[in-house]
Amino acid sequence: MNISDRDKRALMVLAPVLIVAAIYWAATSAPSGSTGAAVAPVDSIQRAEKRLTYLRESLATLDGKEAVLKQASLELSEREKGLLPGESAAQAQAQLLQILQRIAKAQTPPLEIRQVEMGQPRTFGDAYGVVTVSVTVDARIDEVVNLLASVSAQPEAVATEEIRFGAANEKQKTMPVRITVSGIVPRKLVPERKGPAAF
Repeated sequence: MNISDRDKRALMVLAPVLIVAAIYWAATSAPSGSTGAAVAPVDSIQRAEKRLTYLRESLATLDGKEAVLKQASLELSEREKGLLPGESAAQAQAQLLQILQRIAKAQTPPLEIRQVEMGQPRTFGDAYGVVTVSVTVDARIDEVVNLLASVSAQPEAVATEEIRFGAANEKQKTMPVRITVSGIVPRKLVPERKGPAAF
């Protein structure tokens, strides 16, 4: 068989190309006996070890977190003892009015509550509500100060919200005072406000 000059030149070019292709294939292919799947377990073992280390660190802090949660729960339950009791906002307002009547009777001399006005319940943050009661009494300024001090000393979560003074009586040195006191209640006692009705 005769090989033409043209075929000889083609073989001379093809031989080095085949050698270079063989070297490239040997360099980029996996060694014999190993597959691409063998790399994945090494990677997942490292990830698993990192995950295990993270879980161990989290577990080590769990006791501390549980202690903090327990302490916070105790403090919250202690503070929530001051919430006004009742099945509804109206009952909580009645409790608040009883507190104010008790405080007024305990003053020296006892103060008489002349007028009572119940306010609209409203929300207080996400977990609580507020009920208000406004009372009017005739008192001297020192009696008003004592009354306000007694309100702030109550174990219930109540506070003075607003004070309005009327014209003083010159002879008796008293003045009408309207005091608005608010108390904290559980959020469930405050009705949900609905948007304006569509017509």
